Amino acid sequence: MKRAFYFIFTKSIGFYLNLISFAFPEKANLLAFNLFSQPRKGKLSTKKSSKTLAKADFKKFYYKDEEIATYTWKGNDTVILLVHGWESNSSRWKKTLPYLQATGSTIIALDAPGHGLSGGKEFTVPKYAEWINVLVKEYQPKYLIGHSFGGQTCLYYQSHYQNTSIEKIVILGAPNDFKTILHNYTNLLCLNSSIVKGLEVKYSKVFQRQLDEFTGKHFVSKFKTKGFIAHDIHDTVVLFDQGKKIANAWEDAVFIETEGLGHGLHDENLYNQVVSFLFDNK
Repeated sequence: MKRAFYFIFTKSIGFYLNLISFAFPEKANLLAFNLFSQPRKGKLSTKKSSKTLAKADFKKFYYKDEEIATYTWKGNDTVILLVHGWESNSSRWKKTLPYLQATGSTIIALDAPGHGLSGGKEFTVPKYAEWINVLVKEYQPKYLIGHSFGGQTCLYYQSHYQNTSIEKIVILGAPNDFKTILHNYTNLLCLNSSIVKGLEVKYSKVFQRQLDEFTGKHFVSKFKTKGFIAHDIHDTVVLFDQGKKIANAWEDAVFIETEGLGHGLHDENLYNQVVSFLFDNK
């Protein structure tokens, strides 16, 4: 029943956008962009905050008139910054957190634009990376860990900002090709070629580069940071070949193939592998 409703709902939206695109193409393109860039879930309220986040020191930073929600679990001078993915929030790290805390490190997580307790409505990788840069300047993290779109944002961040304080990056279930994800969205809604072209032009302007160049493999080719990539062979959200493309281009990275962990990649053995990678000085 839910699948049937979802099918009818998505096709109805696509039909509406296609219909108005003939008379009002700019309006149709804007609506399609907003629909794709504004998360429908992942928000939090202070009343519904998880127990894990409640134990952290909460702080908001103000950047370009928007609030960046952050959570800090205090430890030593080694700082790890956690970057969650699309339609999620910082509570996604609750299972990973105890393994990172066991190292004695200070752990910091942020809620992405339009997610968790952060402000804003529009989510894009460059905007998310700007927020990461605010926190990197403030806390000087040694390591970044990103899941899904958070992982791709970590790669974009290091490629764009080339921060020498970042020694290692961990990405979990991260996409490589933004263009593929965009086309999956337009195919789902059965959007016409005019809207598809309009979205490609819009995102090329937002990214300030061609979409074919907005890829994880392109980002990692520009820096020497050590990396750890984990991707499940049965991931149905971000397909396995996406992680493989990044791994093939990242010269100094470890690639871990998992099976049965799905897109979430929650597993004690994997957590321990991440910790070993971060704190192995060999």
